[in-house]
Amino acid sequence: MSALGERFRAAREARGLSLSDVAEQIRIRSVYLGAIEEENWSAIGAPVYSRGFLRTYARFLGLDPEEVVGEFNRSGASSAIVAAPGNSGQSRENRAGVERNERSGRSLSPFILVASLVAVLLVAFVFYNELTMRERAANPPTAAVSPNPLPSNMTGDAAAAGSVNPDGSGAPRLAPPTRAAALVGHTMQVSLSSPSWLRITVDGNVSMEGTFPAGTVKVFRGKTAAVRIGNAGGVDILIDGKNVGKLGGSGDVVERSFTL
Repeated sequence: MSALGERFRAAREARGLSLSDVAEQIRIRSVYLGAIEEENWSAIGAPVYSRGFLRTYARFLGLDPEEVVGEFNRSGASSAIVAAPGNSGQSRENRAGVERNERSGRSLSPFILVASLVAVLLVAFVFYNELTMRERAANPPTAAVSPNPLPSNMTGDAAAAGSVNPDGSGAPRLAPPTRAAALVGHTMQVSLSSPSWLRITVDGNVSMEGTFPAGTVKVFRGKTAAVRIGNAGGVDILIDGKNVGKLGGSGDVVERSFTL
């Protein structure tokens, strides 16, 4: 037995397979597989059949198909094969088997390529999702919060002009309205020319309480308002745009109620 047939036999036996096992899986009769291992090429027929069987058998065993066909051609066996009389039926069977196996090998190649591409895309998609989830977990979104919300009962130009007082008390400092018409209709404006303690109650709810600096201007809207002032000489009050003047002198504590 020469080296080519021995390579096939050794590769098959290394996998623990019989000729019948291989024949069942690659659809080539065991008699032809045995002929390849014995290098009995005349039992197979024309060289084209031997080459087809060699390629199919080599692929199954993990051998290089083109290498074994090249060795077959170099051996001179292809030129020495003479088909025996009465083997025309066998030749047709061999031809059909070769064509089936060659077509099967060609049809599987595009399928394997597409399957490999799909697998790569799936892996990339999973990796992208994992990376996105990690970034979101590391940087959760934060909601914007106003650092100095204004009282709900402050309206008009006063609400639009809110700012933090220089004394750091956190109370909104408001610019005076630019139009007197803005104060008409259930409104009360409180303006401080000197620092004073104030408590403003509108419709029964305390809307403002604390000590505020000079220059503080605030507008309130409602039906009734009550004021308690710790320095009446430093506070001016306007009801619906009408100035009621100061309610007392400097340092006087005054308490008054108004209907707006």
